[in-house]
Amino acid sequence: MVTSFQAFRSTFHGNWGNSIQGEDHGALSRSSRVRVVSPRPVRVQPVMKNVNEGKGVFAPAVVIVRNLIGKKRFNQIRGKAIAVHSQVITEFCKSIGADGKQRQGLIRLAKKNGEMLGFLA
Repeated sequence: MVTSFQAFRSTFHGNWGNSIQGEDHGALSRSSRVRVVSPRPVRVQPVMKNVNEGKGVFAPAVVIVRNLIGKKRFNQIRGKAIAVHSQVITEFCKSIGADGKQRQGLIRLAKKNGEMLGFLA
């Protein structure tokens, strides 16, 4: 004769803590992770930006002139001015007998000063 208790007997002979936190837990958690693969890698464009943009004594004047004549024309004029200034530095270095390394240092110094004063805003 089968009692009602024996009809509901289970074949499980462990405890729930071992089955959830044991060896099977790692396999279950790894299988539930979803990996998303994008079709193309996202490329970040390099940004060459003046760290002192908007700062400096001459920055407001530079911004006003750029807005009046337009960015394209402004960049052309600024490029010519930078080229002329580099030529002046080169001629100065020739006159005092400075070598190419010193000339490059002076040009870098001029760029740094131009940024700080706001000419490259």
